[in-house]
This record gives sequence, structure tokens and C-alpha cells, in this order.
Amino acid sequence: MITILHDRTETKCADARVAGDDLWIETAQLTDATGWTLKPEGFCQGDVCVPVPPARAAEFTHDGAVNVSRLWAHLGRAIACDDTRSVWALGASASERGAALRALEAPDFTLPDLGGALHNLHAHRGKKVFLVTWASW
Repeated sequence: MITILHDRTETKCADARVAGDDLWIETAQLTDATGWTLKPEGFCQGDVCVPVPPARAAEFTHDGAVNVSRLWAHLGRAIACDDTRSVWALGASASERGAALRALEAPDFTLPDLGGALHNLHAHRGKKVFLVTWASW
């Protein structure tokens, strides 16, 4: 039994198999496990389709199974597994992670400076803020 972790979901794949660094799952389980679907035009998610290079088709699909490791590498996304290769985590691409980090905003707070003047974080929105903290314990 292989467990695939992706986008806050956990999918158990009883028929999955591991060959070296490759994770193969049945094509029927691909959408549930990854959100992607195999179509004649390639791997698709919503309106986005990524074609499979014809010369490399055997690396991605074989006998009704999909090589999720190769697909994830082809998409430029991170993939990791535990030492026993029974749990696989499918991550986002670097650009997706970067966009998420750029969109994050810290919660607003108010702190005094050394002179006692209060400063709110919201007054500095849109600017880079370097915050130094220290604790005596």
C-alpha cells in the first residue's frame, strides 16, 4: 500500500508500485491522487494540459499506469518519499511556492521603538520591513 500526500489530501493506492526512484500508480487513480488527468493531449488539470514528449512516452505511461515521479519532475515540482518508499509527498513548484510567499502578509501589530514612539506594521505595508527581536530568557 502506497500513500500519496498532495494538497492536503491523502490517497491510498493499493496497486501502486515503486521501481527505484519511480512511483507508478494506476491511471484511474491519477486524478484522485494528484488532481491531474491523462488525456490524449497529455496530462491535464482544468484548462491546462502538458504534452508528453513522444520520444519519452514510455517514461510516463506503461500498461495502464502513470509514473508520478517523472510527471512531477516534468512539471518542475518537488517530490519526496520516506525511507520505506511507502509514503510519497507531491509538492508545488518553486514558482508556486514563491508566489504564495509573496502573497503572505504578517498580522498587524504595534511596537515601540527605542525612543518610545509606537509603530504599526500596517503603516509600512508595501515596504520591506526588517524586524529585530530579542528576549532575555
